[in-house]
Amino acid sequence: MSIPANLKYTKDHEWVSIEGDVATVGITHFAQKELGDIVYVEVETLDQTLDKDEVFGTVEAVKTVSDLFLPLTGEIIAFNESLESAPETVNSDPYGAGWMIKIKIANASEVEGLLSAEAYTELIGA
Repeated sequence: MSIPANLKYTKDHEWVSIEGDVATVGITHFAQKELGDIVYVEVETLDQTLDKDEVFGTVEAVKTVSDLFLPLTGEIIAFNESLESAPETVNSDPYGAGWMIKIKIANASEVEGLLSAEAYTELIGA
């Protein structure tokens, strides 16, 4: 199972890539595998500022719908609109083309609370 070392992770099975004050967020390979075939990604919080751990959207699979939780406080500045027509990209390329949102980080100190690849590997028992 792929767990890129250059990313940060959350206990909610999201990955975070940070460049300056912008974080890109998606769900991990483990999460997409557990969910199964993803048929819809909904994010209605674009241009909103939300607190860490608030729900920013949902991901719908054939069998279930799961909330997506914001890993860091900030403004949602971009949504991967290609997921509207091709949500299965989250299954096929969760760490690349399957990214979900970009956040303008409001509190950089929250980054320290994210998990390393090693800690996330332990969390999922991989």
